[in-house]
Amino acid sequence: MADKLERYRSKRDPSRTPEPVPATPPEDGGGAAFVIQEHHARSLHWDLRLERDGVLASWAVPKGLPADPGTNHLAVHTEDHPMEYLTFHGEIPKGEYGGGTMTVWDTGTYETEKWSEREVKFVLHGRRASGRFVLFRTRGKNWMIHRMDAPVRDPFPDVAPMLPTERARPPRDAAAYAFEFAWGGRRLLVPVDGGRTTAAREHPWLRPLAESFGSRTAVLDGEVVTLAGTEILVVQDLLYDEGRSLVDEPFADRRAALEALGLAGPRWQTAPSWPGEAGAVRQAAREQGLPGVVAKRLDSRYESGTSTSWLFIPS
Repeated sequence: MADKLERYRSKRDPSRTPEPVPATPPEDGGGAAFVIQEHHARSLHWDLRLERDGVLASWAVPKGLPADPGTNHLAVHTEDHPMEYLTFHGEIPKGEYGGGTMTVWDTGTYETEKWSEREVKFVLHGRRASGRFVLFRTRGKNWMIHRMDAPVRDPFPDVAPMLPTERARPPRDAAAYAFEFAWGGRRLLVPVDGGRTTAAREHPWLRPLAESFGSRTAVLDGEVVTLAGTEILVVQDLLYDEGRSLVDEPFADRRAALEALGLAGPRWQTAPSWPGEAGAVRQAAREQGLPGVVAKRLDSRYESGTSTSWLFIPS
């Protein structure tokens, strides 16, 4: 019988990579295990591997498993991998095939409903990944992956940036508000899906931010400001997180979820926010030459356009 790992071995030097490189052809153990690895290589992707005839049949999925049956994702069929790859994680050296960081994103078992040269139907039973999927071949060598179950997440919210109403003085019930700097930049909503964001088309420097999310989905509300001659994103709000829309949640809860992300990088940061501290924040804005402060009601939901729940107070 042909050695199913011949192509795998031809791409790897065991003296230069920590990956498992078995010396002998594989034997069929008759199992039905799967693994999904998050692979930060030249570009972020997820590797889906299904046990079949003693090896792991493998597909590289750039955007991860689709969460909605209305959207199919590209799946690039790659060489079979050895069974030892079920638990492999680590750093593949730069310059080697697949160089980059690989972690186990999920593992478990699966059921085969159909397996042919052009179509693979299966049911995943994992901790993070579950449900019915089909891999199908398109024209040429390309494959796609389709979710056959109902959606497992909310759709991204269809909103425009929430804008404050201008007031000359801070609200009297300051304890009901959080106070933040008005930076005088340009508002930007940043959707993140599959480690990518459409906002990077205009701002390529946001690609590392999106990649840092891995498989986590999010919609950030931020402001592009220029500090020391460099554009950065100051993130002020979180409208969507891990498959759930937050626009109907109170600002205080959205703010807590945003802070839990711990966003801080060379060109992005989480905006500071001070509940109830109107005077001190306004004074600090004045001293730093900022246009003013924004008072945000702690119980306010997210609304598109101008809202009286957010107030701009000039410094």
